[in-house]
Amino acid sequence: YRFDKYRTTMKAKAKPTLDQLDITGVVGASAHHAELTAIAAGVKRTRDLVSEPANILYPESFVASAMDLAGLGIEITVLGEPEMQALGMGALLGVSQGSARPARLMAMRWNGTGNPDAKPVVLVGKGVTFDTGGISLKPPPGMEDMKWDMGGAGAVTGAMHALAARKSKSHVIGVVGLVENMPDGNAQRPGDVVTSMNGQTIEVINTDAEGRLVLCDAIWWAQQQYDPEIVVDLATLTGAIIVSLGHEYGGLFANDDGLAKQLLAAGETSGEKLWRMPLNETFDGLINSDIADMKNVGPREGGSITAAQFIKRFVKPGVKWAHLDIAGMVWAAKAGVVYDKGATGYGVRLLDRFIAENYEA
Repeated sequence: YRFDKYRTTMKAKAKPTLDQLDITGVVGASAHHAELTAIAAGVKRTRDLVSEPANILYPESFVASAMDLAGLGIEITVLGEPEMQALGMGALLGVSQGSARPARLMAMRWNGTGNPDAKPVVLVGKGVTFDTGGISLKPPPGMEDMKWDMGGAGAVTGAMHALAARKSKSHVIGVVGLVENMPDGNAQRPGDVVTSMNGQTIEVINTDAEGRLVLCDAIWWAQQQYDPEIVVDLATLTGAIIVSLGHEYGGLFANDDGLAKQLLAAGETSGEKLWRMPLNETFDGLINSDIADMKNVGPREGGSITAAQFIKRFVKPGVKWAHLDIAGMVWAAKAGVVYDKGATGYGVRLLDRFIAENYEA
């Protein structure tokens, strides 16, 4: 894989090609190849989404790019800003208000169980198509990389493609919150208080801690809409997780040991590894606000943990939930075992294996 879309002067013969494929052990090879081809197509979709520059990929065009998934049998639902305003998604919309690009919430539903009443597994992805930091502006060096701050949404979309393309006997719903975080005159300010969809108020201390504001409304909407027993969210959420785990592991936070074990096992099988991180009441107390129900950042220490604690406040009682902080995994400065430098497609193989090993009929 290489993202050659904008290399207009490169000759065709200079682009990578696969000239020959030799298969040993022919028995069952065709069916296995078809399944792996479906997964590879999902990985490619994610890599393409993560690689696109932000002037090409923004909330509306992200949604448009996913419309072909309907041809695989995926049911697609899209909410615009008026619908989200009516639902009270003040946290998500607060992030978007500084951008000329309107926000979108998209749900992709695949039910291959044959049972319309089967409880779904819900996957939720952070889709910040470009993150300047907002009024809490990021420094210029490296800001171009923030086109991949939609890596969680990209992984969820690619996983839905893979599941549908291989006709997985599962009921899975992928939800992505899509916004652009920009600093125009209408942007939210540090110190603003916003009201989330479930009524909890949030003091916005840092507008660059925006991903959790997107996720909290997306997760709450998904729980209200689909009544799932299991929710897994993926997000390029914090730089702190890279300090902790480098580029070797995604960070795993969970409120259920069984769910955590399933995800850890899927990570080992797929090669997209996870490392479990702690959650507790002490960390949770670090995001209490003096003027609102909570604030969107805690102290400098334990930043990835307090971010996860924030999201946990929007998980309904009885719902098994896991949060995957994949900030260090969606983009690579150098080649890895199964990817070249650039977009890795991280999360698609992991989620596909997680569903295949635990939630297929």
